[in-house]
Amino acid sequence: MREKTSRARRNSNTEVSVSRVHSHDYYARVNTIGTTGVRPFVLVPGIGVASTYFERLAPNLNSFGPVHALDLPGFGGVPHPNDALSISQYADLVGLVIDELGLEDPILVGHSMGTQVVADLAARRPDLSTIVLIGPVINPAERSVLRQGLRFAQAGLREPGRVTLLALGAYLMCGFRWFSRVLPKMMAYPIEETLPKITANTLLIRGEFDAVVPRDWLERASTLLGESTAWEIEGAAHSVMHANAEEVARLCVLHAKRSIAAAPGTVQAAPDVEADDRIVAEAPSDLAKAVGARITETIGILADDDEKIAAGKTAHAEAMEQSGDSEKSSAS
Repeated sequence: MREKTSRARRNSNTEVSVSRVHSHDYYARVNTIGTTGVRPFVLVPGIGVASTYFERLAPNLNSFGPVHALDLPGFGGVPHPNDALSISQYADLVGLVIDELGLEDPILVGHSMGTQVVADLAARRPDLSTIVLIGPVINPAERSVLRQGLRFAQAGLREPGRVTLLALGAYLMCGFRWFSRVLPKMMAYPIEETLPKITANTLLIRGEFDAVVPRDWLERASTLLGESTAWEIEGAAHSVMHANAEEVARLCVLHAKRSIAAAPGTVQAAPDVEADDRIVAEAPSDLAKAVGARITETIGILADDDEKIAAGKTAHAEAMEQSGDSEKSSAS
């Protein structure tokens, strides 16, 4: 069941609406930007983090279609159920979001643990024709908590400071107890057994310095899929969709248009995005407005107030858009 949408009344290009889709005793929070376009996107974040990880990717995708970024149970301030959800249960919830929103063949984009969720759903729903897996986990050659912890730390050294701050805030909101209950589900999920069952045209993306997802694992993942292309973005790490949002968005849109192709098992270097094609700047130029927006969003989460969450997210999107406009003006 979908709850009524809360909406901040702002510029249509930055207006974010927030709604909930319920299943049993838990729900997904759906953060939507845009209402028109060719095809909708559904963005699924990884373990411990929230839809804010997509705050730079979503505006770049919005020119192609509406974007629905999810906060899953236990993450992003969404209450967790009594029992930890399995990857398949998270996938079922994402499928329910698609059905409740009436989305016709959306483009599913998953990051990290979100790739497991997307892969699991796509393997069971052949009506989904297009998916994107960013930093797919877990590399089966390194399926241990200790080894993965080391790989995440190595990748983290290559992440921008803003990504680290986002992660710390998200992990604090998630809490160690819930994180530790979901982690075994992620570690045990055999994505290598799911990939061959997928019929959707699949785009695979990794960052050059993503120690969690080494190139040889991405190559193997590509060969396990029936129809796929694999790309590597120079200078990026595990959170490539935030630090390199423009490059990732460009690949996603070209993939949706079926304008890119490569032989399975090969990882190609992603082309650079020209400055004129960049929609979102590196950071908001009005830092005070961006910080205030984040505070408003956090207060809304703590108060369980979707209207305030929407207002905070919209204000932050406005700050990002203004920064992008300022950057283009200074470059011209």
